[in-house]
This record gives sequence, structure tokens and C-alpha cells, in this order.
Amino acid sequence: MRILTSLEMRAVDAVTAEKFGVPLLALMENAGVAVARFALEVFEHSSHITVVCGKGNNGGDGFVAARKLHEAGKEVRVILLAAPDQYKGDAAAMLKLLPMEPVVASSVPELNDINFSETDLILDAIFGTGFLSPATGLFAHAIQAINKSGAPIVAIDLPSGAEADAETIDPAVPFVDADAIVTFSALKHAHVFQFPHVRTAVRDIGSPAAAFENASDLHLITPQDFASVLAPRPEDANKGSFGHVLVLGGSIGKAGAAAMSGMAALRSGAGLVTVATPKSAQTTVAAFAPELMTEPLEETVHGTVSFASLEGINPQVLSLKHDVLALGPGISRNADSAEFVRVLVERCKKPMVLDADGLNAFEGRAERLSGKDRPLVLTPHPGEMSRITGRSIAEIQADRIQITREFAVKHHAYVVLKGKHSVFAMPSGRVWINPTGNPGMATGGTGDILTGILAALMAQYPDHLEQAIIAGVWLHGAAGDNVRDVMGERSLIATDLLSALPKAFLDAEEILVEVSVANGPKIKNGIRA
Repeated sequence: MRILTSLEMRAVDAVTAEKFGVPLLALMENAGVAVARFALEVFEHSSHITVVCGKGNNGGDGFVAARKLHEAGKEVRVILLAAPDQYKGDAAAMLKLLPMEPVVASSVPELNDINFSETDLILDAIFGTGFLSPATGLFAHAIQAINKSGAPIVAIDLPSGAEADAETIDPAVPFVDADAIVTFSALKHAHVFQFPHVRTAVRDIGSPAAAFENASDLHLITPQDFASVLAPRPEDANKGSFGHVLVLGGSIGKAGAAAMSGMAALRSGAGLVTVATPKSAQTTVAAFAPELMTEPLEETVHGTVSFASLEGINPQVLSLKHDVLALGPGISRNADSAEFVRVLVERCKKPMVLDADGLNAFEGRAERLSGKDRPLVLTPHPGEMSRITGRSIAEIQADRIQITREFAVKHHAYVVLKGKHSVFAMPSGRVWINPTGNPGMATGGTGDILTGILAALMAQYPDHLEQAIIAGVWLHGAAGDNVRDVMGERSLIATDLLSALPKAFLDAEEILVEVSVANGPKIKNGIRA
């Protein structure tokens, strides 16, 4: 689902009106209708509804919603936070169409005379996406009164007091504590980053797809975006139908990393998985799970992959026997092993996922990373991203989206920058934000699980690479959320994700079914529901 800035949203509205002939008044009417429908569907038992309106276009949306709710038989009270003659343009036009006399509260004393608890539902129509915080004076008092009402709150477009383009919110700044949000045409940054746990419904109000052509290519991952990955399997399928993943990694003391990647690939549907690991670690990997096939590699005196094994591994990696290579989990930062990684990445023309010490091998040598001749997926955490970009972790965290996008474009790679709201950037510059996952996943080994998931989905869906990657990122986080919901965040360990993955797949499939029968897409807890 597309994510826009407030400026981009205004541009979309302008293009819709000027190029496609849809009047802005019609867009306001459609927005208000969408809000009223949401309120009737989700809060159907609310008989007494209060709509609090600022003097801008957000207030105009509120006027339309109030009119439509009145027509549906609800008892509606409209509160104006400005004198009627201060409303201009389309908002003034919609104010004139109100079928009831509004309550004017253009001062704090007038506002204090209103009992906000005498209502079943409040619609917040004070500020829209053009607002720049903080709210002060009358508006701050109105926000406080709404929050203290005890009634459920639906924010129109955005909770008043919040900035549409901000990725964080200052708890000291007054904003409406909404239970739900109805926004229009696309998500805004605040919906994704400030209010990810608030139920958000995105409604189409008449802007054609062509109106979004000049908007940034930024999207939120939802199961609808990777529906092809969730399609039923053919009844006549066999293990050869779902790809063969080769995981190359592990070392003495870190054999578990490669084994976890292998098991994650199997849990994600790969037909076959082979783990190639230093021969001293082979027994450990094989003992991890009987479903894993293993191959021994020549090793250094430290029990890590030896550069000398490169010629021996070439026939395995470059043959048609394996569909995707997952390289790096547990491979160590041994100098000999690092050179092995660098040369193999340059020689191998198979689709590849590069993670962990596989990425660290390119510290100061990022020019040797290129996905021009085959799909190359990189999955760094901020520390690894710092090493391959030469930028500080603080600098990366301050501009995660743009830095990830720039690196992906420059190196023709698919880059997943892990962390809160993991960022996935494509070589084309398209960027996806992941809403799933939690702090409990900040523990050793969860990245190895992601590597296996991605490799498996890439092997199964080579013609739907973008969908395979966004699915892997979403499912990985969803599995972590499933574990958190059962045992909390503190006790979560990486192997817990393996048993939680099946439910993550089922959850995604269930969301698709729910959306298919719903009246338009909805977002709940950051995902369509």
C-alpha cells in the first residue's frame, strides 16, 4: 500500500481536480461519506455521535460525515471550533448543507460548557494532513476534552495534533488518542510510524491511479501485496516443484546459524535444503534436524571455510542442482573465509541472499558488491550496513529509507535493512516498509531465520521476486509477533520463530480472505485486516 507525504497528497488532489476533472468538493463529499460508512460499520450501535470540526478541509470532511450519519438515523452533534463566518471554500459550502444547528465553541469558556462524555462516538475533524504541531490554545483544550471523554474516537485522515510527515511523536505534544483512523487514497508517514497499532482504514475517494505517477515509490507491506506467494500449491506437486536452497555458512562454534537458516528455508516451503559447512561443523548441522542435507567444505585451522574449498564448491553452486544460494550465516570473519565469500559472490550467477559475516566480508570493499548479473539480496542490520556503506550507525538510523534506497540503486541489489520497521529497497528505487516484528526479535539468530525464509521463497517464486522478498520480510516479523503474543518479548529466541512460521503463513492467508469480502481494504495493527 502506497505511503505519501502531505505535499504528495496535496499534489494528488490537485492533479485529480485539474487533469481528471474531479472537483475538490466531490473529493470532500466522498471522504465524508467514507467516514460515515466506517462509523456505521464499525460502531453500528453508537446512537449519539459528536463531530468536532476545525475550520479547514478536515472540518469539511466532518460536516459531510455528520450529514450522512444524520441521514442514517443517528443523533449527531456538530461542534465548531471557530465562528461560522471563518469557514471558507469547500468547508464553508459543506457547513451550509448541515441539517442540524452546530454548537459553536470558538473560545475555551464555550468549549468548557460542552459535556463530551454525553456521546457514544466522537469524530475528530479538527486538523488534517497539512497541520504542523504543536496544537495550542483552544485546539489543545479541544484535544484534551476529546481524550477525556471516555468515548471511542475515530480520527478523520489523521489524529489531530500529529504531523503527517513525522516518523516520531513527542508525547508532550497534545494529540487525539484515536481508536481508529479513516484516511484517504493512501497512507501517510504518521500512520505507519507514529500510529502503527491504531486501526486504520484507507478509502478510495476518486483519485485515479495516474494521479499518483509523480509520488514517491514508498509502500507498506501487506499480505495483499504478496498474494501470489500465498496461492494454493498444485495437487500434483513434488519436492522438486519448490526449489532447492543451498545454505553456505557455519563454522566451529557457529554451526547453529547455518542450521537455523536451513530449517527456516524448509519451514518456508523449500522442497530441498542443503547446508554446506566446514567439515568439522557438519555433524553439528546434521544433528540439528534430519530433514537437512549437508555437504562438507575444506576448512582453515580455525574451523572456518577455507578459500581452498572454492574450487570444490564451484560445481555445487554453479550447477542447476541448486536454485538459490544463502551465503554468510555463521561463516565467521576469518580473513581466509572472507576472501572465499568475496570471490564466490563475484563468480556465482545464482540468485543469492547475503547475510551476517557474508556482508562483513565487504567492509571497505562494497564496490565488489553488484547484483547486475543475478538477483542479489542483502540483509544487513544497522551495524553491518555501517560497515558496507562507511557511514555511522547513527547516520543510518536517522535516514534509513533514503540510505537503503541509494545503496540498492547503486549496487543493483535488493536490500533489507533490518530493525524497527525494516526497510526493503529494490534496484529500481521502490521501497517497502514492514509493519511486523517486535523488540523481542533483537536476539542472536533471528537474522539467520530471515535469510532462510527469503532463500526459500525466492526458490519457489523466481518469477515473482519482489513479492517473494516482501513476503519473507513480513512473515518473519509476523512469526516473531506470534511468539511474543504467547510468551512475551524477553524470552523469545530465534528457534521459536521456526515453530511460529506456519501460523504466520496462515495469518496472511486469513487476512486475504477477510479483505476479499470487506468493503475496501482496512489496516489493523499495521496490516490490512
